[in-house]
Amino acid sequence: MSVLPVEENAAFAVKDGRIAWIGTSAKAASVQAKEKLDAYQKVVSPGLVDPHTHLVFGGSRENELALKQKGVPYLKILANGGGILSTVAATRQSTEKELVERASFHLERMVTHGVTTIEAKSGYGLDRETELKQLRVTKTIADKYPISIVSTFLGPHAIPPTYKANPDFFLAGMIGLLDVIKKDNLAEFVDIFCETGVFTIEQSREFLQKAKEKGFGLKIHADEIDSLGGAELATSLGAVSADHLVAVSENGIKNLAERDTIAVLLPGTTFYLGKDQYAPARKMINEGVAIALATDFNPGSCVTENLQLIMSLAALKLKMTTEEIWNAVTVNAAYAIGRGTEAGTLDLGKWADFVIWDIPNYQYLPYHFGVNHAASVYSKGIKLWERPKLTIFEG
Repeated sequence: MSVLPVEENAAFAVKDGRIAWIGTSAKAASVQAKEKLDAYQKVVSPGLVDPHTHLVFGGSRENELALKQKGVPYLKILANGGGILSTVAATRQSTEKELVERASFHLERMVTHGVTTIEAKSGYGLDRETELKQLRVTKTIADKYPISIVSTFLGPHAIPPTYKANPDFFLAGMIGLLDVIKKDNLAEFVDIFCETGVFTIEQSREFLQKAKEKGFGLKIHADEIDSLGGAELATSLGAVSADHLVAVSENGIKNLAERDTIAVLLPGTTFYLGKDQYAPARKMINEGVAIALATDFNPGSCVTENLQLIMSLAALKLKMTTEEIWNAVTVNAAYAIGRGTEAGTLDLGKWADFVIWDIPNYQYLPYHFGVNHAASVYSKGIKLWERPKLTIFEG
């Protein structure tokens, strides 16, 4: 992860949405092209990849911020109908059209910050109708925008109050959705929240194994609060990623280092929740674990679409080097959602997803935090966004 390929005075050409030629700026003059872009004194990188988002949801929870500041426990907020239950209620009440409009707004904001590939989870339905509605909305958005959107079914995101006494019955209902999701091509991956008070290791294994048998890729919310063995479960089943990992065990780190499962870290969530313990990124990297970074964009525990901010938090809180950070939001993040052969690097034949950054060098972005450094964003060779110029009144 410490090796970041960097080319000075480089150039590349795009044909039919893919990178068709790579060379030097000096040789670019000989390339026949309809249009040429000048990125002089700028940095060009692959489009950023956000491998863990909860893009589709209804409502918002800004009223809870004041409660958290007063020290009101989350369980009390939950008991009063807030927390994830508030988002579930709002998502159930929202029409597909309303959800498409809201998710499109957030997606476009992600794109302006340099993201060209994302993963989007369901999980705010917790019932058959709404989970399928969320997945249909994700598919609608994927058809609407020329960026890559990878859909994940996270039906077992929480246990609804009516199933608290019988979570296995609820989980069976989520397993029962897998056939229709596969038939209608609504999701490529499945995910489950394996945590104390949510789903156990045994329940998570059952769900993920059934999904694997039906041809789904596997992801897991693992070891976020307690060290239950989520990382070990992920690696034993061949999951593409294990996400969160704040409380990952020594054995979990060892297993991740020995397998292809990517560790997706979410420092924005730890930061937003005001916690002091971050995922042990430095130890994991030193032991050979492949790490990706993501926003975990959601209305409750990390309300940001800005992956650049996450890059700065990785430097400041996870003690990751700049080279490690860039790899974690490009090539590793692409592999964490099964897009390693299409996104994450600027290579011949890959999609021409790239960002022109208004920065003097690649080290600058994590250093200058909290602002948008993107000058323009391209997906499949199409310019999606360009920073608008400020109107200046003269005279």
